[in-house]
Amino acid sequence: MRLDKYLKVSRLIKRRTLAKEVSDQGRILINGKEAKASSTVKVGDELTIRLGQRLVTARIDQIQDTTRKEAAAEMYTIIKDERIGESQF
Repeated sequence: MRLDKYLKVSRLIKRRTLAKEVSDQGRILINGKEAKASSTVKVGDELTIRLGQRLVTARIDQIQDTTRKEAAAEMYTIIKDERIGESQF
């Protein structure tokens, strides 16, 4: 499944257009490698997403084409969710 679609279906990012923008800006890594919106994800992959002041690392547990809001959180496991500060120069 495409990265941008997975992010939307799993509700890690609410809208697919936003998921595409974030990934094309180089703010998403799959298994430590920079990913584009069209990158393919599979079960077991580790996503690192930088959104604003947060750095979220999640492992993909399931891939589904559609899911209910209540079941979306079962598609991944949050490994790390940390706040990152702005560097002060």
